Amino acid sequence: MKRAFIFPGQGAQTIGMGKDLADNFPAAKAVFQEVDDSLGESLSGLIWDGAQEDLTLTHNAQPALMATSMAAMAALNAEGVDVTSADFVAGHSLGEYSALCAAGALSLGDTARLLRVRGNAMQAAVPVGVGAMAAVLGLGFDTVAEIADQAAQGQTCQAANDNDPTQVVVSGNKEAVERATVLAKEAGAKRALMLPVSAPFHCALMQPAADAMAEALASVTLNTPKVPLIANVRASALSDADQIKALLVEQVTGSVRWRESVEFMGAQEVTEVFEIGAGKALSGMVRRIDREIAVNAVGDAAGIAAAVEKLG
Repeated sequence: MKRAFIFPGQGAQTIGMGKDLADNFPAAKAVFQEVDDSLGESLSGLIWDGAQEDLTLTHNAQPALMATSMAAMAALNAEGVDVTSADFVAGHSLGEYSALCAAGALSLGDTARLLRVRGNAMQAAVPVGVGAMAAVLGLGFDTVAEIADQAAQGQTCQAANDNDPTQVVVSGNKEAVERATVLAKEAGAKRALMLPVSAPFHCALMQPAADAMAEALASVTLNTPKVPLIANVRASALSDADQIKALLVEQVTGSVRWRESVEFMGAQEVTEVFEIGAGKALSGMVRRIDREIAVNAVGDAAGIAAAVEKLG
């Protein structure tokens, strides 16, 4: 029986996430403290007692979600379960950094600092209001990719996230993304709705952010992960540190191939995944992609106890 540990991306953030972990596991509390120290601010204070709109800002959400995932990993470790209980790790967009940290490829402090750089760079790459993203429900990836090409009309419009068979996200210039939602509805999409995001992630407009990440990653040590990473832009497993660094840069402007990543897990005979951190969004996607794969949410003390029972 093979397993994968998966790590959530932006959108899963909620005020209070990880507090139950910190209250019940000293090791989890220590993770939040180390992230605070690495960033030189009380991110944990924002996560537990701040305003949702502040937590949702990209430069806060990214390290905050990673911290919550790593707190859950620390709690698992304290209970005798480590990352080698899994055969693969994977994460959705920023979750890829959490996956690499969990697998020992990146230190916690470096991961927090990289995600703060990534969040700031992604926000700064495109002026607010110039870019947008929209979710298209009920059409396949290839169809949505064609619609995005058609909608571009000289601007940027790309199929950015292939989340599951029912949901593809497009990203690019606001006018082009709006055109794509109209075309998608005409093509029979159940829904096509603009998303409340502050920047157009995973499209060519993010090239300045990709450049910033190339520079930031060049100064960081990335070790061989203890467990192979299923990379977003490849939807296949790899362990080569230099290759992983290159793909983390490519990921900023490239598509998140989540559906294919889960299909790859199924092809590798993964029968169970553990979503480590906030929320259950990825678990829902996994169910819609491959109903043969069992899902587990590991984001609070009860989730830790259930996971330890299965993995210990």
